[in-house]
Amino acid sequence: LINVPILDRGASPENTGNTDFTRAFFTTACGYKEQGNAFYIKKDYSEAFNYYTKAIDVCPKNASYYGNRAATLMMLSRYREALEDSQQAVRLDDTFMKGHLREGKCHLLLGNAMAASRCFQKVLELEPDNSQAQQELKNAESILEYERMAEIGFEKRDFRMVVFCMDRALESASACHRFKVLKAECLALLGRYPEAQSVASDILRMDSTNGDALYVRGLCLYYEDCIDKAVQFFIQALRMAPDHEKARLACRNAKALKAKKEEGNKAFKEGNFEEAYELYSEALTIDPNNIKTNAKLYCNRATVGSKLKKLEQAIEDCTKAIKLDESYIKAYLRRAQCYMDTEQYEEAVRDYEKVYQTEKTKEHKHLLKTAQLELKKSKRKDYYKVLGVDKNATEDEIKKAYRKRALMHHPDRHSGASAEVQKEEEKKFKEVGEAFTVLSDPKKKSRYDSGHDLEDDDMNMDFDANNIFKAFFSGPGGFSFEASGPGNFFFQFG
Repeated sequence: LINVPILDRGASPENTGNTDFTRAFFTTACGYKEQGNAFYIKKDYSEAFNYYTKAIDVCPKNASYYGNRAATLMMLSRYREALEDSQQAVRLDDTFMKGHLREGKCHLLLGNAMAASRCFQKVLELEPDNSQAQQELKNAESILEYERMAEIGFEKRDFRMVVFCMDRALESASACHRFKVLKAECLALLGRYPEAQSVASDILRMDSTNGDALYVRGLCLYYEDCIDKAVQFFIQALRMAPDHEKARLACRNAKALKAKKEEGNKAFKEGNFEEAYELYSEALTIDPNNIKTNAKLYCNRATVGSKLKKLEQAIEDCTKAIKLDESYIKAYLRRAQCYMDTEQYEEAVRDYEKVYQTEKTKEHKHLLKTAQLELKKSKRKDYYKVLGVDKNATEDEIKKAYRKRALMHHPDRHSGASAEVQKEEEKKFKEVGEAFTVLSDPKKKSRYDSGHDLEDDDMNMDFDANNIFKAFFSGPGGFSFEASGPGNFFFQFG
């Protein structure tokens, strides 16, 4: 809060001679000053300003008139004008203590702590026990320390520290646009775009030509992936401040990022996936700080990667995109599909659940159910893998696969092996028979493919692997078994 400045009531006529004209001249100026004082007490600062201005027009070399108008301008939050009047007051009278105090206060509010310190030290030379000057001098020293800490924090990219320091500094320097802009820039770099936009907009309402505030507005739009609008603000900032290096660099990055991303999109649409992959990779190197755009670039590269069958890389890119933007639904969907394609069903279910919790659409519900079904199916025996055939295998391919695997794992072929090997091969022989029993029966195969547990379907799943084998190989051209000793068989062509 700003302390209400105390007005200067006394004023002495200039030593211009004791004439009626001088008395009338001075009386008029005093009258304007008194009227200004009356309006000031009523808190009608606009009228007070008008009368103090009239007093100054009549008597332009009276320090107290400038001092009073400075006090009024401070109450109107017109600190730069108040600073000018305070400086003029002390130029006219270097011993004018209140003038130095107001000058210091204006410097402090505007963020110039060094200049403020000099003013308060001057006050203490004139009045060593002035408690207000003593306190304001401490405030100025605190601001200098916060500025020092903020500079170190920015260099270390500790943007939270910078925001903290600027908030503390602004408690005494509430009109300092420089501190506000630095705070806004750091808020933008922290991804707190609405707060940064609000601070920058407040500055622009007071000063539409502020290049720093225009730069911050552009930075927020740039980081929110509104690149075209961002470029407009950067260009406007450069018009206001042609040497604004941050705006120049951001503008260059924004244009380069947009161009490279569009090149990648074009290559992808034309089916040039290798080229698109390289272009998205190049785009990702332009500005590591642009989180939202980079998240989209990672997701785009993941899409291309899945087309190129680089599924593990695609999963990694989706994970990077999600790390940058946890709300990025498209990245979750892309990663989930890659998990499905690599048969990592638990991970796919987890991602689809995240998506469905966020957006409860019919499509997302269907994707989740499909993943849950595949997860359920994956926990059963995979009869296709047991036989070594594709899920779209024909009846003839299933029969050929059974013939090959059954002969490979039949216990008779491994009768001379160790007990452990015999046991393992017998297990595999039974699994091959079980797989063939299901996949060779259209009804069982259909229910198996749809994810049903066959044991729960009142279907007879009891079978004897040897009987299946005998039945399959019986008949002309098949195989038969003859005993060659207890528990042993040998193959014989019919």
